[in-house]
Parts: sequence; C-alpha cells; structure tokens
Amino acid sequence: MSSNPESSPQFDISQHEKDKLVGEVIRYILFKTEQNSGCPIRREELTQLITGKGYKMKNFPSFVIDEAKVKLSSIFGYEMRELQRSRPSAAANPGRASQSQQSVGDAKSYIIISKLPSDVYGKHVEDKSSAHMSGLTFVVIGIIHLAGGRITEENLWHHLKRLGLHENEENHPLFSSTKLALEALVQQRYLQKEKVTGPEGNTVYYELAERALDAPIYDKIKDYVVQMVQKDATSLETD
Repeated sequence: MSSNPESSPQFDISQHEKDKLVGEVIRYILFKTEQNSGCPIRREELTQLITGKGYKMKNFPSFVIDEAKVKLSSIFGYEMRELQRSRPSAAANPGRASQSQQSVGDAKSYIIISKLPSDVYGKHVEDKSSAHMSGLTFVVIGIIHLAGGRITEENLWHHLKRLGLHENEENHPLFSSTKLALEALVQQRYLQKEKVTGPEGNTVYYELAERALDAPIYDKIKDYVVQMVQKDATSLETD
C-alpha cells in the first residue's frame, strides 16, 4: 500500500486486482525504459494502460501510479521522478514565429533513476557499452550550459567538430550516425530542438530540456565547469 494513506482512496476492486495492476505498470516502466534507452514515459501511457483494462474510477490511475512509485523504490531501488515538459524560450516570445519539435501539450512524463551510490552503480549496474553516450550527453549539456542554456544548431556542431564529431558522419566508430546520436538526446529530453523563423530564414536552436535541468544533473555540470575554469586559471598562473 502507499506510504501516504490519505492519498490512497478505497476502490471497489480487490487487493489482488490492485496489486496486479501495480505490477503491470512497473513492468511497463522497466521494459519501456530499457527498450527506449531511458526516454521518458508519458503519464498518458500509464493512464491508458490502466483505463484500457476497464478501470474508469476517478483518481484510480493516480492511485496505481503512486503505488508503483513506492514499490519501484522499496523493491527495485529506483526513484520514479516526474518531469514537467518545459516550453521553448522562443515560443514564449510573440515577436518570433517558432515551431517546437516537441508538443508542449505533453505535460507530464517519468524517468527512473537508481538510488544506489554512484560508485556502486558504476561498478555493478552501469552498462559500460553505453559510456560513449553518457560522455556525449555530458559534453553537449556542458556546451549548451556555457552558451547560456541555448545555442544554434550551427554553433553546436562547430564545437562538436572540434571534438571530432561531424554532422553528416554516418560511420562513426562509436555513434554510427552522429546526427542520430544528438537526436537521441532530444528524445530522452536532455535537449529540446526548435525551429525559429526570422527575417533571414529558419534557424534551428537547441536548449536544455527538463532532464538536463533536473537538479542532480545540472549541479554536476556546474561543478565540472567550475573545476575546469579553476584548473585553467591555475595553469595560467603557473605558466
């Protein structure tokens, strides 16, 4: 049962049925997370999983999802974290026409994050074969962070080319298609991509999305940037 009894209304179904639905939601979350390389799962998907089985009671999907959160934490050691989709900054400016490549209407989604200490997770759980994507994620978020949270596609690729990543490369030894690797960060909601129409034509922008702005990730990026700046300053003083 939920750790918060006040938010656990009683429904006219058996405990067995409720437990079965909670188990199905947990399996769906774990499967989709693995299948889609950690892409957020929309709340609408989980709601449809429950209502599609004929359970139409008000607030019942929220109850089942909350129960799944508790069990994912207590049994599997995962925090199920809700992400609120952010609106692209240019879309909020009525003076510019923009076309976001993600619908602002997709309000809520979820990711799961291991609660294990980072050293334990890295040793026993982390998939070493995906380390290159973790590195790319960190680098791209760092570049956009230093650019103020938003950068043109042209400028982003300018910086990535200095690291040996070229926009039209299809046979990279780690990423195969570098363009698709960057697009994966959009799908995983580390970035959001937006096309802005201006006097000189269309310009594509990347900016940090809700997952990159999530406090633990964002704080790590800021700490790393500060360390690099301090390291460079120390190096200049000793030269």
